[in-house]
Amino acid sequence: MSTRIADRFAACAAEGRPALGCFVMAGDPDFKTSTEILAALPKAGADMIEFGMPFSDPMADGVAVQAAGQRALKAGMTLTRTIAMVAEFRKLDDVTPIVLMGYYNPIYSYGVDKFLADAVAAGVDGLIVVDLPPEEDAELCLPALAAGLNFIRLTTPTTDDKRLPAVLANTSGFVYYVSMTGITGAAIKSRAAVGEAVKRIKAHTELPVAVGFGIKTADDAATIGRDSDGVVVGSVLVSAIGDSLVDGKATDKTVASIRQRVVELAEGVRRARS
Repeated sequence: MSTRIADRFAACAAEGRPALGCFVMAGDPDFKTSTEILAALPKAGADMIEFGMPFSDPMADGVAVQAAGQRALKAGMTLTRTIAMVAEFRKLDDVTPIVLMGYYNPIYSYGVDKFLADAVAAGVDGLIVVDLPPEEDAELCLPALAAGLNFIRLTTPTTDDKRLPAVLANTSGFVYYVSMTGITGAAIKSRAAVGEAVKRIKAHTELPVAVGFGIKTADDAATIGRDSDGVVVGSVLVSAIGDSLVDGKATDKTVASIRQRVVELAEGVRRARS
């Protein structure tokens, strides 16, 4: 089945490199600047965008991503406005995959059926909902698949071979391997172990496997990208946004700083297998 996500991974594989996924928080630091950042990401080299849905209790997020969510909420960001931002993006870009990433509570409050219909209409390609295990697939995963959205599941270093089939059962689009136990923003302790884990997952699925958490530099992206189909970068990007602000407000450096980080990371994935 041809989807934006499948097509993009296939195109990157044809180029002999992993895909670069970039995470930013919707509405950070404000609606206007976030819209500009979203438009800038593909031009800077992002192959896929993970768009955070701001939530007040993000249990799996590190300090940088939590701060981004708080800035977005303070600026008035809502799930309705997040979906609207995707719809605006689609007027300019109909090929870059967008995956909404976050927690179930805002979706449940929005209404699952309405959320799925609105997300599809806006041009969302997939969902990553970090607090819904496979045992709860009937809540959102199965309805999302029926609506035509990919449902991307997280696997971790503690997902053993006994658990993996359940995790992969209804996964689509790609598999997201979390390179460490803990929260976003930490450092990868063993890149060799990451490579071995990716190989183990790929023995169980034909889906692409992308690695996230702990990838901060172009060298990190190149190293992790040697064994994976994609690398996902988040904390370093939202940190760049935070560092560019003055008194909590965007400056002329905000969009430029994140654009430069993505350019550097894109250079990294392009030399991953050279």
